[in-house]
Amino acid sequence: MARAGWFVAGLVIGAVILAPLGAYLFVKVGGLSMATTAKPLPLEETFASAALHASLDDAAKVQDPLALDQASLLGGVHVYRQDCAGCHGLPGYQKTAIAQGEFPAPPQLFEAKQMVTEDPEGVTYWKVSHGIRLSGMPGFEKALSDTQRCQVTRLLARADKLPPAVKSALTEGGFEANISASR
Repeated sequence: MARAGWFVAGLVIGAVILAPLGAYLFVKVGGLSMATTAKPLPLEETFASAALHASLDDAAKVQDPLALDQASLLGGVHVYRQDCAGCHGLPGYQKTAIAQGEFPAPPQLFEAKQMVTEDPEGVTYWKVSHGIRLSGMPGFEKALSDTQRCQVTRLLARADKLPPAVKSALTEGGFEANISASR
């Protein structure tokens, strides 16, 4: 075998064996912190974002089957307050201790810059149903009915233009009402 052939073979062997071994050793000696307070690794956010977008392929095309009415939005308020507000917040309230300790930080869905009102409803529904790996976002497909997931999707899609009665129901009693209602 010519020198060039040995060189190429060495590169292939190095890439196939040494790269994974090096990555394993990097993790094994503590190079990858699992603490939520640690800074992300280079390209970690890029890879996570690319993987999420690939998973959402056809989700944007899914249409919410519920009627857009106050009853549907109020159903979404109930689900949101019970299952989402602890991480994603309520309008006019500080981040909870849970939200402050999560990595990555969960978006506060009623703050103007973090709303998901621009996302297609199918994308939000997919995230509510399936969750997002390695983000702290759980999937609610088994815990909530299809109607409940549609209701909270509908609520979040209109977070910037909710009717006064729905806004009031969302903030009524703040987090204290959530705690006493869940006991």
